[in-house]
Amino acid sequence: MALKVPEASLPLELTAFAAVEAAYPTEITRITDSLRAGLSVLVECDKELTPYLYKAVRDRLKKENRTFLYLDGRPVNDLPQLPPGTGLVGTIVAYLREAVRGAVDGRIITLPHLDLLTTSSGGLTSEAREVIPLLYENPDLGFLGFKDPSFPLPKVIENLFPRRESILGVPRNRLAHLVTQRESRKLSSEPTFSPAALYKFVSGVNAARLRRLLGALTGEDYPADPRAAYRQLRQATLVGQLTLPDVDLDKDIGGYAKVKQRLRQEIIEVLAIKDAAPDEAQMKAIEGLIPRGLIFWGPPGTGKTLFAKAMATSLGAAVTVVSGPELKSKWVGESEENLRQVFNRARQAAPSIIIFDELDSFATARGTYQGSGVEHSMVNQLLTEMDGFRKDELVFVVGTTNFVESLDPALLRPGRFEFHLHIPFPNKEDREQILRIYDQKLGLQLSPRAFDFTVKRTGDVVEGTTSRHSGDHIQALCRTLARMRLRERRSTATEVEDVEKAQAGLAERPALTPKEERVVATHEAGHAVAALFCPNSPPIERISIRGDLAGSLGFVSYADPANRYVVTRGQLEDHICTLFGGREAELVFFEDLSIGSGADLQRATDIARALVEDFGMGPQAVGVRKIDVDPDDPSVSDAMKEKIELAVGQILDAQRERARRLVTENKPLIVALRDLLLEKKVLDREALAQILPKTEKRDVMPEA
Repeated sequence: MALKVPEASLPLELTAFAAVEAAYPTEITRITDSLRAGLSVLVECDKELTPYLYKAVRDRLKKENRTFLYLDGRPVNDLPQLPPGTGLVGTIVAYLREAVRGAVDGRIITLPHLDLLTTSSGGLTSEAREVIPLLYENPDLGFLGFKDPSFPLPKVIENLFPRRESILGVPRNRLAHLVTQRESRKLSSEPTFSPAALYKFVSGVNAARLRRLLGALTGEDYPADPRAAYRQLRQATLVGQLTLPDVDLDKDIGGYAKVKQRLRQEIIEVLAIKDAAPDEAQMKAIEGLIPRGLIFWGPPGTGKTLFAKAMATSLGAAVTVVSGPELKSKWVGESEENLRQVFNRARQAAPSIIIFDELDSFATARGTYQGSGVEHSMVNQLLTEMDGFRKDELVFVVGTTNFVESLDPALLRPGRFEFHLHIPFPNKEDREQILRIYDQKLGLQLSPRAFDFTVKRTGDVVEGTTSRHSGDHIQALCRTLARMRLRERRSTATEVEDVEKAQAGLAERPALTPKEERVVATHEAGHAVAALFCPNSPPIERISIRGDLAGSLGFVSYADPANRYVVTRGQLEDHICTLFGGREAELVFFEDLSIGSGADLQRATDIARALVEDFGMGPQAVGVRKIDVDPDDPSVSDAMKEKIELAVGQILDAQRERARRLVTENKPLIVALRDLLLEKKVLDREALAQILPKTEKRDVMPEA
């Protein structure tokens, strides 16, 4: 259990000024000592903290007869009045011009709005350029400047301050001095206060703002469940586009057991151990182990952003989702400013997660940019922000990408994006669980047969694309089914025919003429019959002539092979034979060929060439060796190249003849299958079992 403080040791009342002095005593002392020694100080802090810090420093030095001049754009009694309409920046510059001249007697000029003298790119405004020489003119002057954390300062202004102090959020070890007894009673079920429990939600909030938030707490004293009070604080700390997601890692995300296990082990469980640490030293040690930069990579639509939101929900963290194109700007320095603002808001709302959607859109390897060049500066700014993380602030950066290999290597080193999580296309078990979630949420009432069919069907390539089904595709299919049931006012179970109908609505399919359909049906029947009599070919799952797969007019899909990781020569040869089955069926039945077999021929040639060149499984004339056939490589002779081409041709000819023999011997079966395809358009395993004979398939792997 985390350390707790007795309620009686907390203050009874606390003003904002007292809270600032209690929160930052060390920092205020350093600022005061530097000014006393004649050294100017630049303080980086939130705007609302500026007047409180100024008062704390001024009150300490007033006792030593030091005078302060606070230039915030309002009239100053000791300086001449300015004409109306001078403006805020004009007033600051005019008073600054007056203040630096003449005898100053140790005067300290306070500049609370240094950002007004700079542009968004960190350059100087036209007014500031006039006054910069004056800032360096009088060495007897002391300056106390305040800088917004999200705004850069040009070097010529920064160099004016030999001492710098950064005050961001509140220190954990000072939190017990910032909570009153009344407020503690809202945050605990017993008369004790846990700084670590509160710090998790206010680490990025400055002391002045924290006092306002705590003072506004409502609810009963010593509640049985203090989470309601923490939720009030959590909502109040949200700024900008930050939101609190509600995504349960198990209830809202189906499947992906290994991905969930790794996310829990590496992040969520480690943070839970940290929250329960018995002392500050152990808590700090654990914080040093937690990766702050995470890469979630994988194909589109697999739930990368959803996993990041589920992680945020588990941690009680706020989330902001930003994309590279939204951050980019044509104006110099504005893209970097946008990044600074994102990180600043996330720190103020910690615990938080910044999700950079499509991180590769601006963080590709430097030197490979094709854009305006602003990406280089954005990567540098991103690295700067991540290197500036404090160990005790819970701010995480999740970058999602489809092309992890294209990211800048500087981002992937330890200390930055060191945790990589691969989220692939869902396998059969994942699809079952994803479908089960949507079936329940959308009230689809899928019948057992329709459920199994949908799981198998979503194992294919998505209709009209070259991509496999992702979680997003499954969701789209289920939403289509839900809309269809709503229109039809259905209360009965969803059947296979409904799933087929819904899928038909998700893709545009070519309208074939009867003659074209006959050719396509014959072609696919040829593939199926060849596969049926090849002992190493996996079972057929589905045949379609509906034009619903990757732009093909028809296809035959197969079950996953029994041995997926060890591929034998027999399997590859049977695959070539099956690929030739469609082409040979066209020749046998029509004595002509369509160009539809072009892709089959290309794939067959690639496999045959791999057998010869890569695997040493070609004819004996070539020999058992790995051959790299490079036109510029003199180590492979012309004679060897000729042997390779001959060997590839021999493999293709042998399997083509084998396919033709299987087609010729089983013409009646092809006719029956073709006619059924023309009638049904799609045949699943159950329909095929009624027409295809059972053949004995031997296992391609020897017994151990």
